[in-house]
Amino acid sequence: MSRRVLVTGGASGLGLALANAFLARGDSVLVADLADTRPDSVPAGVDYVRLDVRSQQDWDAALAHVRDTWGGLDVLVNNAGVATGGRIDVESIADWERVLDVNLLGVVRGCQTFTPLLKEQRSGHIVNTASLAGLIHGPGMSSYNAAKAGVVALSETLGFELAPWNIHVSAVCPAFFKTNLHQSLQGKDTAMEETAVKLITKASMTADEVAEIVLKGIDRHKRIILTDRIGHQAYWAKRLARPAYNLVATNAGKRLARKART
Repeated sequence: MSRRVLVTGGASGLGLALANAFLARGDSVLVADLADTRPDSVPAGVDYVRLDVRSQQDWDAALAHVRDTWGGLDVLVNNAGVATGGRIDVESIADWERVLDVNLLGVVRGCQTFTPLLKEQRSGHIVNTASLAGLIHGPGMSSYNAAKAGVVALSETLGFELAPWNIHVSAVCPAFFKTNLHQSLQGKDTAMEETAVKLITKASMTADEVAEIVLKGIDRHKRIILTDRIGHQAYWAKRLARPAYNLVATNAGKRLARKART
């Protein structure tokens, strides 16, 4: 059965890969992104609206578009996000405010805006793009980790809260994969950002591969969608082998400290 799907941040990266994957299944897809006019990257057969996830006015306009065009929504994908990172004594409060406003409150706004519609329908699926950083909290990434952990906590909370209306909620938690996310880096901690750029650009998985795994997780109504072997290993190591997990993370902190002193 064809679904009606809204994907934020859908003009590039994982959002675009998800939009293409939904479209390939025969779903109706609405991409939302920051450009005022439809980007060339958005495929034919997909509708487009401008949406800044920091703007409630833009969210209200997206809801009106969905109601007027489709009369309802089956899948809301809160995917828009920015990259950030930095040691606690280097990264600015302005960078903290930016990442929390986009990566966490942007998801909250989407959930708040569309939940009344999904409750009216007594059906729907909210998919929130978090990160493995929402589950595994390595050094030098406190703002990003905190924002993504907030997305995971929000998703788990809403999964229980909205279940009586037959509304499912999933948190997507990929590790590093090839994407353009590093282009949104603009913080003060250049040492940390150099590491992040290397991890993203040298990753082996593509956004298309991650998107296919995400859709399978949505089909199964999984609450946490892990997308790669490294993510599974790190997640279960933290839960079942905490001393080993602590050792790896502590050593990562030591390497970051040495790099900062050079």
